[in-house]
Amino acid sequence: MELRNSFNQPNYDPFLLWIIILLSGVGLVMVYSSSIDVAALKQISKYQNYYYLLRHSIYLTISIFCGLIAFLIPINFWQKFASTFFVIGILLLIAVLVPGIGKTVNGSQRWIPIGIMNFQPSELVKLFTIIYAADYVLRKSRQIGTFVKGFLPMSVAIALVGSLLIYQPDFGALVVVISISMGILFLGGISLKIIFGLMLSVPIAMYSLLKIAPYRVDRITTFLSPFEDLYGKGWQLSHSLIAIGRGDFFGVGLGESIQKLQYLPEAHTDFILAILAEELGLFGFTVIIFLYAIMIIRIFGISKISTQLRNNFSALLAQGIGLWFGIQAAINIGVNVGFFPTKGLTLPFVSYGGSALLVTFIASGILMRIDYENKIKAKRN
Repeated sequence: MELRNSFNQPNYDPFLLWIIILLSGVGLVMVYSSSIDVAALKQISKYQNYYYLLRHSIYLTISIFCGLIAFLIPINFWQKFASTFFVIGILLLIAVLVPGIGKTVNGSQRWIPIGIMNFQPSELVKLFTIIYAADYVLRKSRQIGTFVKGFLPMSVAIALVGSLLIYQPDFGALVVVISISMGILFLGGISLKIIFGLMLSVPIAMYSLLKIAPYRVDRITTFLSPFEDLYGKGWQLSHSLIAIGRGDFFGVGLGESIQKLQYLPEAHTDFILAILAEELGLFGFTVIIFLYAIMIIRIFGISKISTQLRNNFSALLAQGIGLWFGIQAAINIGVNVGFFPTKGLTLPFVSYGGSALLVTFIASGILMRIDYENKIKAKRN
């Protein structure tokens, strides 16, 4: 495969690649920094302090390899088997609920043990939903503005995925899947009347979810005033805010966090950004947000070029991935600063976690492939 054209310019987006490298590098450093105290308690071997660092390094290596494979796969392959991938995703969500197959952690049955890691199917379902939604919009391009033939079939498919996610439960993944699928439908030309109707139905859906699981009410009331129950349900968010506040402008120094010392639960996963803010301050926090903003802009730039070249599936696919990265990063940042209730969503490329890291790198490989095919087609034209 020719990765450079006749003018010695790469046929992929090096700027986007460098952002991914930077975020992954920051993630590797912060996973080690935020997990060293938790790792020390495992008492596995003399290398116990490096437990999460070594595992994350292995996950990162595997993820990079899978991302390279995804880059080598033509985009029309993903479109051709879009429906098949979506069905596989549903089957995996069903499998994780089967006793003996799925693994329960902290009251949630979201993982399937596969040797060196616990695989989380909901992460793969996010990508498969994007691929399916992009293909669906193109197949239904003449009917996408209608409710019965355009919106309803897709909503039924998403409702099926949503019900399986709720049963796990994985409310964070549910929010992301619904957001990206509705986002692709909107970008694909869904009627504004349908969008308005969906907005009216949101309060009803939220009430139903709260009624099914009353603990979500506690999460909402707690995130609104976490310090009122500092030693109870507000413990996690309170210590996240303490970490961010303690960091001030330039932080207390890399590795010098206090909150990671058994005060802030999930410091190396969902709340890694709070530890980063404590150690690197508002400066480091802002740099991370800036990198995500530039990443999303670049992704939508790739999508725009795809549209101009009439690569419509590639355009929708890139937009979906951009929405996914943007929404998940925004939610994770919002949770860390107390803007959203606590959810089990990692920070893309930064948080510890094998499944999330693996799928985000596969999605990144697809993005690079889209840009590669755009540049090849532009050169031929």
